[in-house]
Amino acid sequence: MFETSLASSTAMTRAQFLRTCAQLAVAGMLSNSGLAASRTATAMATRPIPSTGEPLPVVGCGTYRGFDYAPGSDEYARLGRVVYALLEAGGKVIDTAAIYGRAERSVGEVLQEGNLRRQIFLASKVWSTGREAGVQQMERSLKDLMTDKLDLMQVHNLIDVKTQLATLHDWKANGRTRYIGITHYDTSAHDEVEKVLRSVPVDFLQINYSAEEPDAAKRLLPLAADLGVAVIINRPFGGGGLMRRLRDKPIPVWAGEIGCGSWAQILIKFVLSQSAVNCVIPGTGKPEHMMDNAIAGQGPFPDPSFWTKRATIIA
Repeated sequence: MFETSLASSTAMTRAQFLRTCAQLAVAGMLSNSGLAASRTATAMATRPIPSTGEPLPVVGCGTYRGFDYAPGSDEYARLGRVVYALLEAGGKVIDTAAIYGRAERSVGEVLQEGNLRRQIFLASKVWSTGREAGVQQMERSLKDLMTDKLDLMQVHNLIDVKTQLATLHDWKANGRTRYIGITHYDTSAHDEVEKVLRSVPVDFLQINYSAEEPDAAKRLLPLAADLGVAVIINRPFGGGGLMRRLRDKPIPVWAGEIGCGSWAQILIKFVLSQSAVNCVIPGTGKPEHMMDNAIAGQGPFPDPSFWTKRATIIA
């Protein structure tokens, strides 16, 4: 009933939707004890990681800014509900980094408190120069995340990428991480990203792609598909200005055709229209935002051509 009302309410703004989500959260949707029983009947879609075939849910959670809070704050107190909202929706990818302030420690504490580590696909990043410094940073990440093994470790923004990837290959061989990858968030770096993809084998590429920043669809997404590299998309809402422009506008009538009840869901579906994309990780520290984002992980996912006549509305 809830999902049906979202699809049919084309005049609902994001603010109205989030108020509804908050009311549901207060009513108990995010309780730990009811996690398995309360998952929605419509499961989040998954897409296989090319190098192994492992299914990966298509919507995850980024932790930049949203998880950079200390115990005792109101913001920290709601982080557990963010993770439960992700899990209840069928998601499991959490992406973080040592340079995100306190985010890694917050993630580690939440997962330990709820005994949730095995349910999470945990990704982090190394952002350092030199082998020794990189290893030290990654060891600190494992300590803060309270785990002895990561699902994915990535070289962040291609910093000292040759050195760090050599270390990551060693870590993968020794079972310290299951997958390795590279990341960037800036379109100006796409040429360099392409060079690395063509020269060094990796399992994952994390890159920016959105209605506001669509350049990755020209070369990087097709290249990743050709090379058998999984793709995680950061910045699905662009630099933030796009969401600010859209958030108080009624969503278009056609949003119901693709199962969207908010602008965030529309923008995420735009990204997931690219078949090369395995997962989208919009950052948030709010459970109502996580719930809203996760709904976009349910089908249908329109073909990229669907957006041809609609691009001017969302860009």
